[in-house]
Amino acid sequence: MSPATDSLLRFVGIDVGSTTSSMMVARARLVRNCVTGRNELGDVEPLFRPSPVFTPFNGDDLDITALESLIDRWIAEAGLDLEAVASGGALVTGLAARAENATRVTQLVKQRFRQAIVATADDPCLESWLAFIGNSLGLSRAEPQRPFINLDIGGGTTNIAWGQAGQVRRCGCYYVGARHVQVEPGTYHVRRLSEFGRDVLLALGIPSHAGYELTDRDIAKWCNFSVGLLTNVVGGRSQVADDQLARRLCQAEFAPPADAGNEDPVITFSGGVGELAYRCARGEPLPGTTEFGDLGIDLARALCASPALGRDLTSHVPSGMGRATVHGLTIHSTEIAGATLYLPRPELLPLSDLPILGTISDSMGDDEWRALLGLAARAGAGACLRVDQPIAETASVKRIGQRLAAILESVKPSHPLVLLTAGNIGKTLGQYATRWGALPVTLVVIDEIPDRPAHFATIGKPSAGLVPVSFHGIDANWDPVV
Repeated sequence: MSPATDSLLRFVGIDVGSTTSSMMVARARLVRNCVTGRNELGDVEPLFRPSPVFTPFNGDDLDITALESLIDRWIAEAGLDLEAVASGGALVTGLAARAENATRVTQLVKQRFRQAIVATADDPCLESWLAFIGNSLGLSRAEPQRPFINLDIGGGTTNIAWGQAGQVRRCGCYYVGARHVQVEPGTYHVRRLSEFGRDVLLALGIPSHAGYELTDRDIAKWCNFSVGLLTNVVGGRSQVADDQLARRLCQAEFAPPADAGNEDPVITFSGGVGELAYRCARGEPLPGTTEFGDLGIDLARALCASPALGRDLTSHVPSGMGRATVHGLTIHSTEIAGATLYLPRPELLPLSDLPILGTISDSMGDDEWRALLGLAARAGAGACLRVDQPIAETASVKRIGQRLAAILESVKPSHPLVLLTAGNIGKTLGQYATRWGALPVTLVVIDEIPDRPAHFATIGKPSAGLVPVSFHGIDANWDPVV
């Protein structure tokens, strides 16, 4: 890879989870991958990575005032110039995302960073994807022939992702985590139960009310259930779909690809519970009894003892662990548009949370094109369409551009239309689609962007001549175009 610019870009990630919240600031240099020819980030250097803190709650709701103070304190301690932030991400996850006021967190983040970073709540497959990339990307690329499954286990959810050679293809999420049963630290005296924790205890025949003292047998039953459910999910066992409680705990169903083969995948862990499992496997001392006020330490021991899930704890040790999601948010939630994008009016950016309405390709009929472009024209604040154009020959690009121009002339979109394409065709396609600027349409073509099966995109403000692109609303199953 070779540097494409001397400018160092700043990126920010904020993760508000069921148990803890964390932030990361990093800088990176734009480089061009000599294999793919795409712009990407290199020479990544973390600049600010404070210790995670317990996520502040006020009953079932998030304590927005405390979170606002926490984020502002982190920004001040990092000495961060908000205008200098190129991109990044903020994510509210797990039980925190189920709080009625979770969207207020995304609002306060957007207010501070002025749309520079994508902020979303309750996007489980995005979290699964980010955790895999932030934790197991290096291991997966080092053994490209082997599939990897990463389980990101925190306080509220286990986010699962299946990938090979660094490419994630399947995601899922289950309400299995440490803080569904909250106890007095140092004891097993139940303080609070989530709705899912209560359902599990009832199904296991364990009293499900505050004030109950969990016995050793109760804890073993809860751990065995949690590990057993995850083992069945990871193994793609059909009985999970037939189990009423398992369905209740499923937020996004996980299933390995049909062509996954017979080789056992490497199992990696991230999240707070995952990090404890690696400590247990190394024989390191764990925190004291229920030190964090939940059952995470007990669950970590059970994972370590599991022949199915704990088999790779010593042979494959990933890098991200407890910080995998925030690392993925900071560095990997952003793609960099190619140098040949079509952007006649840079002042339009940023464009936030644009819906991605579908894909157009040369093989589709005009009626299908007209339906998608008409839908995009009616989108209140603008919309995106993918352009599937595997061949970057001028004649082919011209044909697609001319078809676009003919339909755009009739549907007359009044809001920005953003086309996303993997090819290096942005300027050429944009010129043909607007008849060299003659059509009164607001069109942007973002090129050299790898396919992401997302429902929303944020096109960031240009920084040092670069345009960052972030996605959210990720689907559970896909086969990426690379």
